[in-house]
Amino acid sequence: MNTSRRLDMTHGPLLGKLIIFTIPIILSGVLQLLFNAADVIVVGRFAGQASLSAVGSTSSLINLMTNLFIGMSVGANVCAAQYYGANNEVDVKKTIHTSTAFSLICGIVLIFVGVFGARPMLLLMGSPTNVINLAVLYVQIYFIAMPAIMLYNFLAAILRASGDTAHPLFFLTIAGIVNVLLNLVLVIGFRLGVAGVAIATVTSNYISCGMLVVFLMRKNDSLKLDITKISIDGKILKKIVTMGLPAGIQGSLFSLSNVVIQSAINSFGEAVMAGSAAASSIEGFVYISMNSVSQTTVTFVGQNYGAGDEKRVKRVIFDTLAIVSVVGLTMGNLAYHFAPQLLPIYMDSNEDITRAVAAGTVRLLWVCCPYLLCGIMDTLCGGLRGLGHSTVPMVVSLLGACVTRLIWIATYFQSHHTEAVLFFSYPGSWFLTLTVHSICLIIVYKAWVKRKNSEIRI
Repeated sequence: MNTSRRLDMTHGPLLGKLIIFTIPIILSGVLQLLFNAADVIVVGRFAGQASLSAVGSTSSLINLMTNLFIGMSVGANVCAAQYYGANNEVDVKKTIHTSTAFSLICGIVLIFVGVFGARPMLLLMGSPTNVINLAVLYVQIYFIAMPAIMLYNFLAAILRASGDTAHPLFFLTIAGIVNVLLNLVLVIGFRLGVAGVAIATVTSNYISCGMLVVFLMRKNDSLKLDITKISIDGKILKKIVTMGLPAGIQGSLFSLSNVVIQSAINSFGEAVMAGSAAASSIEGFVYISMNSVSQTTVTFVGQNYGAGDEKRVKRVIFDTLAIVSVVGLTMGNLAYHFAPQLLPIYMDSNEDITRAVAAGTVRLLWVCCPYLLCGIMDTLCGGLRGLGHSTVPMVVSLLGACVTRLIWIATYFQSHHTEAVLFFSYPGSWFLTLTVHSICLIIVYKAWVKRKNSEIRI
């Protein structure tokens, strides 16, 4: 994509550009969820219940082990966006080459973590004896893809920071189709079961990463990737880590809090667990759509911060808050409204699913209907990160969204042991967190404007 075709985030009409930029990110996330669902369907239908349980039981562990590093790509996005906004091509080039080197190092480290740490960590999580060997095999093969996953996330973040969200969507679509086809061939044709699904995932990740690398190597602007120049610039790496590490820590600790919440859900029995799992999958499509708006906020705020345009930064934040509210309110309530039709799709039709559907509907009522609160929370967090502040939203999010839920579960939920009380911890913590985020964003924005104006006078 030529520079002339890239979205100009720092000039001209804003709302339309925000929507155009966000839609490919939403589609990328939805496609990823659909491809993941295809993995589960294939292994569940053609490899047996044990294989399905093995694959399903590893998701929280994989997220816990990778969120820290994938979160670091936020730092690369912020750096690139701010340098773009400031027309600093030299540091844009340093950012892409530093990100390439750093992400590959992280990916190689994660291979060893996955291969040697899978079994002890799955044992620590209480993985059943009848599935642990399959689960270990899946994780060990899956983590061979880590260099590709890390590199893709970092480079795609930089590409989005430049205004290009279409190419990452295209590469992901091609890789996802390959993933589904390989699942069918390896699981049904060669009967490889869990190993087949893992091999398909590894292959598709290297394909998407390879296409992105080749695309960047062929560019003729500041985003050109030159293999001979791949190295780590200390100043750039420090900024990437400073911005990205808090986001990574936040993602990892959110995974830990979700383990505790899942334990509370498990206390209601198998039917509620099944209903909650189905509802959670439906929620994923709503969340990924709202989180895409948050990613847009980071990029647009970052570029306009780099350009020093405080009025446009304010417009970006207000416009994205409006967009995410509409998306969250519409999709969240549609998910709840169609719960009786959607939830049974995830369940075995041969069983009595009435209790499970009822439980899933309760979760969608308390989580999806007010889901716009989560979107607003994440968008405010994105605004803070775009302004160069990553530690503040991490601390606020962890205290407001994670610690508050854990306290709620440990206290009030123990004496009022109902599903509604448990799921209320979500909207309650979102409202508390977004309130504090709003205050922090106002303070940070005013401090930046004051500092900028004082520099102009000098």
